[in-house]
Amino acid sequence: MNVSELSAEMRAEIIATADAAAEAAREITLRYFRGGALATESKQAVGFDPVTVADRGSEQAMRAVIEARRPDDGIVGEEFGPKAGTSGLTWVLDPIDGTRGFISGTPTWGVLIALRNADSVVYGVIDQPYIGERFVGGLGLSELTGPLGKSALAARRGVALDDAVIYTTFPEVGSETEGKAFHDLAGRCKLTRYGMDCYAYALLAAGQVDLVVEAGLQSYDILGPIGVIEAAGGIVTDWQGGPVLEGGRVLAAASKELHEAALAVLSTY
Repeated sequence: MNVSELSAEMRAEIIATADAAAEAAREITLRYFRGGALATESKQAVGFDPVTVADRGSEQAMRAVIEARRPDDGIVGEEFGPKAGTSGLTWVLDPIDGTRGFISGTPTWGVLIALRNADSVVYGVIDQPYIGERFVGGLGLSELTGPLGKSALAARRGVALDDAVIYTTFPEVGSETEGKAFHDLAGRCKLTRYGMDCYAYALLAAGQVDLVVEAGLQSYDILGPIGVIEAAGGIVTDWQGGPVLEGGRVLAAASKELHEAALAVLSTY
């Protein structure tokens, strides 16, 4: 289903469903955040890719909301199997993006919600329950709601690469080659910061930072941020300038000029 086919009533219902799902996830995640010892499991036999009862409970709560309000839509989540739909629309959920940060007590993790069709993101949400900030984008909306009220989102303009602020979550980024590519690009920027998970994408949409570069992402890691950033006037692609709806190597840029400058570096790797 294309966005142009959505009636005003359907658009309002999608937005309301996303908000209700985010509220359900807030209740679960805040029940466990900074609540003392939280048992974790690793999804990997080697290394540490944590998952907790908060991740699973958050996704279950969001699925219950979506299935009750929009039963014909599909659902894809990080922790549970896909649910097929018949509407042509699919909800893509990351119940806690940044579980490492969550279990460490840092308030930079988030709940990611996206609604997609076959070839684009219809609506995206980045929600930070502890801070109480919700960034949304799509269906005519591009806004932040938080402790200071509601404000429009707008990616920063007029920043040259040598004056840009760039983020990634892990200093090694991904493979050795991917790490080299990031540090090559970061060396041309004014300021490099690490460890923000999805919150870096929210800051880009809010006009606070200019570039976010990552590798090895899944669709549920990036679709929510795509919706928010594109609505704010930013650009999100892979390192070759193509679509990144299925994850992989991600480049998010605040402006066309910065996107082109970053691609000139990353696309050579």
